[in-house]
Amino acid sequence: MTETDELAEIAVDECVIRYASCGDGFPLLLLHGYPQTHLVWHLLAPMLADSFKVIMPDLPGYGQSVGPKPDPDHLNYSKRHIAGLLVQFMAALGHDRFHLAGHDRGGRVAYRMCLDHPTVVEKFAAIDIVPTIDVWEAMDGKTALATHHWCFLATPPPVPERLIGADPRLYIGHLLDSWAGRKDALQPEAREAYIEQFFSEQVVAATCEDYRAGATIDWELDKIDRDTAKKITCPTTVIWGTGYLSNMAKSPLDVWQRWCENVTETPIRCGHFVPEEAPAECAQAMRSFFLAE
Repeated sequence: MTETDELAEIAVDECVIRYASCGDGFPLLLLHGYPQTHLVWHLLAPMLADSFKVIMPDLPGYGQSVGPKPDPDHLNYSKRHIAGLLVQFMAALGHDRFHLAGHDRGGRVAYRMCLDHPTVVEKFAAIDIVPTIDVWEAMDGKTALATHHWCFLATPPPVPERLIGADPRLYIGHLLDSWAGRKDALQPEAREAYIEQFFSEQVVAATCEDYRAGATIDWELDKIDRDTAKKITCPTTVIWGTGYLSNMAKSPLDVWQRWCENVTETPIRCGHFVPEEAPAECAQAMRSFFLAE
């Protein structure tokens, strides 16, 4: 695994955000998804370091970042709250405007940041997601079975916490293997790090709260923005894996066109873990997009 040039942490409100960084240039904030950490970028980041200051935090509550306390209404793990914490995090590093890319849950934090803090995001790359409200509203029996973790992790505590805690290696390993486009798609050291974090009760609780927020407050906020025709104003691109969910995969561009004023797409032949399964192709798509005039 590639080492970055800095591993540090910053306190933001009630949280402590652990992050890695590399390179020099205009800042680029990369946000990982579930069930991963900033290590999702370990192959891709060095390919961008000659053009950008690449900043890769563990999302609050994931990995080695300390997240907020769970609350009954799941507000503390709403994408609005997490996005606000990360805007403060970037400001503490001296970056009031930056490029932004997010994969999976990190993509949900990222598009909420674009909607709530439009002045800080120069350009945005969404990696293998569509907005949360669109996922829930399109869910039928077939997709519910394929994406069962959405409902399971959003179940009230302590059910998913105890079931995951009983055998983190079984559950997290199952998800990683199910979503990858090929066997052994993830490097063993990274895969082990993703699993190992779930032996922490705090990480399990925080990540469940992430999904509970997605099933409640995040969905509600998306509906408000959609009903008022609020859109992402910065240039946006969608990079997506054509092999995720096998024959159910389809272009997300039509969905994102309803949310963005200016959006393009780049399909890549791989599974869900695009930055790790196809790092060179993903890096090239990001470089072309972020460096374009």
